[in-house]
Amino acid sequence: MSGEFEASVEVDRPVEEVFAYLADGRHDPEFSPRVQEIRRTPDGPTAVGTLFRSTVKDAGMKTSREFRITRLEAPRTVRWTEQSHNLITAEGGYDLEPLPNGHTRVRVFNVLEGHGLGKLLVKPAVHAARKDAPAFGRRIKEAVERS
Repeated sequence: MSGEFEASVEVDRPVEEVFAYLADGRHDPEFSPRVQEIRRTPDGPTAVGTLFRSTVKDAGMKTSREFRITRLEAPRTVRWTEQSHNLITAEGGYDLEPLPNGHTRVRVFNVLEGHGLGKLLVKPAVHAARKDAPAFGRRIKEAVERS
């Protein structure tokens, strides 16, 4: 079983700045309170194949996550897929659209997939993610604009 959530937000920054910020997954803790730490491998700019390893806390439990960048088309598209073996995994991305006056529309989305026991947990996880999606979008907007 799987489910998707998404959020859209307008950011008061040019698309190139927004892309550079979001493509560097090391910024995730700045807008995602569940991400406790994150590292990029290899060192250097994010590219297709870059791996981000993180520790996240969901429902009081810490898990390790690994996401690989699968598509990167500056300054509009970022895609990732989870490589870790957790009960619920995700793949998703950002779509960026330049707007007038140097603003950018950001669409973030994730498809959550349950595995094993995670098939029972994915429905409430998707529900919680959908409920938080507007606030998640606002946190992305605020983080990018602060950077």
